Amino acid sequence: MSTLDRSALHQLYSENNGWLKSWLRARLGNAADASDLAHDTFLRVMTARNQTPIREPRSYLSAIARALLIDKVRRRAIEQAYLQALALRPELVEVSPEIRLSIIEMLVAVDALLDELGPRTRDIFLAVQLEGLTYAAVAERFDVSVTTVKNHLIRAMTRCLLVVDN
Repeated sequence: MSTLDRSALHQLYSENNGWLKSWLRARLGNAADASDLAHDTFLRVMTARNQTPIREPRSYLSAIARALLIDKVRRRAIEQAYLQALALRPELVEVSPEIRLSIIEMLVAVDALLDELGPRTRDIFLAVQLEGLTYAAVAERFDVSVTTVKNHLIRAMTRCLLVVDN
C-alpha cells in the first residue's frame, strides 16, 4: 500500500468510523458487535483490489457492512441449527471447540455452495440428500426426467467436491 493509499484509508477511517459504528449499532443493538463489524468492514476495504477513489464512502461502507452483517446472521443461524440438531441426538455428544468450529465452517461453506447453485439444482440436491427421495420421485416432483435429475445432482456434487478439496 503506497503512502497515498494509506493516507486515503486513514482519512476514510477517521471521517467514517464513528458513523459506521453508529449505523451498525442501530442494526445490531450491540456496541461490541458493531465495533467488530466496523473493523471487519475497514479490513475488507483495505484488502480490496479496486484502487479507484471512493466517491460515496458511506454508501460503499454500508454496502460492505451490510454484506458482512448478512454473513454474520447467516452463520449464527447455521450454528444454531447445528447446536439444535446436536441437542436432539439421543446420546450426549461432546465436541471439542476446534471440531465444533471446523464443523460450523464446513456447514457455512456448504450453505454458500447451495446458494451458488441454481434454485432447481439446489432443490433437487436437497430433495435427494435431505429428504431421501429417489431420483424417480424427484423427477416426478419437479416434472423433469430422471436424466435431468442426475445431471443436476452431478453439478451439485461436483461443486461439493470442489469445496471439500479447498
